[in-house]
Amino acid sequence: MKELQQDVDGYIRQFKEGYFSPLALLARLTEELGELAREVNHYYGEKKKKPSEPEKTVEEELGDLMFVVICMANRLHIDLDTALERVLAKFNTRDKNRWTRISDERKR
Repeated sequence: MKELQQDVDGYIRQFKEGYFSPLALLARLTEELGELAREVNHYYGEKKKKPSEPEKTVEEELGDLMFVVICMANRLHIDLDTALERVLAKFNTRDKNRWTRISDERKR
């Protein structure tokens, strides 16, 4: 993640405007999430794409979303490696017995 954050930072620093404000980034994140939801609905849901709609992919929309998440983290000086490690630690402690493990299923 550190390398990705550095890549995005290198891209953004080319421009005088720099990073958008956290509020503008949140609005952009919401917009990108809506576009991802639309694509997921087209491919996996009931609402199929119209022939006149441009081809986009879930992969493309996930990439857009990830770019904005990285911009938000960079703008707020958040190390995403650390943030993800903390989330994984939370799942591995608080939620460790919440789901049925595959290994538990095999024992039955």
